[in-house]
Amino acid sequence: MTGFDRPLQDLVDDAKAYADLQVSDLKLKITQGLSVSLGQILAMVLVVVSLSVVLLMLGAGCVLLLGDWLGNYALAAFVVAGFFALLTLILFLLRGKLFVNGFVRLFVGIFFEDKQVEAEEEEV
Repeated sequence: MTGFDRPLQDLVDDAKAYADLQVSDLKLKITQGLSVSLGQILAMVLVVVSLSVVLLMLGAGCVLLLGDWLGNYALAAFVVAGFFALLTLILFLLRGKLFVNGFVRLFVGIFFEDKQVEAEEEEV
């Protein structure tokens, strides 16, 4: 009877080892996806913050320049604020094309890139 138990025990051990390897592989893929995603998000935040500072300085410079030309800094501030409001409205109306679709493509590429590479390798 012990002769038949050994192959069964080996099969159970191999199944446990396979399950452990699959769990480890899943953890590695999740970690890789999250680290790449967080890196992309942090890069985007850095770019947005940098652009915000640049726009703030540009707006302040435009207010000062227009204020000298118009002779009224308050009017210049309203003109610049109107320009930024118009720019914000345009970006809001185009948010689907500019931001949402871009982010969806970015995250799909990050999380499902490995599956495409594996599928291409299997075809070869």
